[in-house]
Amino acid sequence: MKIDVLTLFPSMFEPVMSESMMWKARDRGLLDFQAHDIRGYAVDKHRTVDDSPYGGGGGMILKPDVLARAIEAVKADDQSPVILMSPQGRLLTHAVALELSRHARLILVCGRYEGIDERVRELAINDEISIGDYVLTGGELAAMVLIDAVLRQIPGLLGAEGAQDRDSHADGLGGLLEGPHYTRPAEFRGLGVPAVLTSGHHAEVDRWRRRQAIKRTWQMRPDLLARANLSDEDRAFLAQLMEDAGD
Repeated sequence: MKIDVLTLFPSMFEPVMSESMMWKARDRGLLDFQAHDIRGYAVDKHRTVDDSPYGGGGGMILKPDVLARAIEAVKADDQSPVILMSPQGRLLTHAVALELSRHARLILVCGRYEGIDERVRELAINDEISIGDYVLTGGELAAMVLIDAVLRQIPGLLGAEGAQDRDSHADGLGGLLEGPHYTRPAEFRGLGVPAVLTSGHHAEVDRWRRRQAIKRTWQMRPDLLARANLSDEDRAFLAQLMEDAGD
């Protein structure tokens, strides 16, 4: 996958893109990443990229001529989607990350100040993505979150086959959250490991993990249960949980 980011602060990306999974993706040739400095497309001697808004008001707006020139230069004749990181966009979910991972290339635009000129949004932006109902100083951190979420969906990147299918919200869990995990030592500060996990009985382990996923989702994000893919056995277990909580 190729990912291009347009930003006023390209140096923000290098520390993140050079570590952990990001570095592995680039090292294995699974990711071609490049951050482009929007300021490089300004034409005046001061490299001006913003101006005050028509109609007054606080803040500054990214200039349409500079930003459009940057997008067009990076995109060229490619038909890849140009995505604006924006609190007004559709929410980044597991399903959206999976959808975006199917593209060969993504072009991400990071806004700053009060935002971008509306005409660039109309002429050059294909999609808008938000990582939550809050406002950040710029789109760079949101772009990093999106890149991480998307790259996890690329086969072979995580090492263990199908690991991403067992993540919280993934189809492999039917839209549930992951249950608890344990590793060595077997006892830690008076707390042990559930006996089923050391039993060697794989079917019982799978059943326990499924039930723990249901329980954790019910406890932490009960709203997800309305659209989760639950079997009759799952629903019976959930009903028992709710009954026990009511006692």
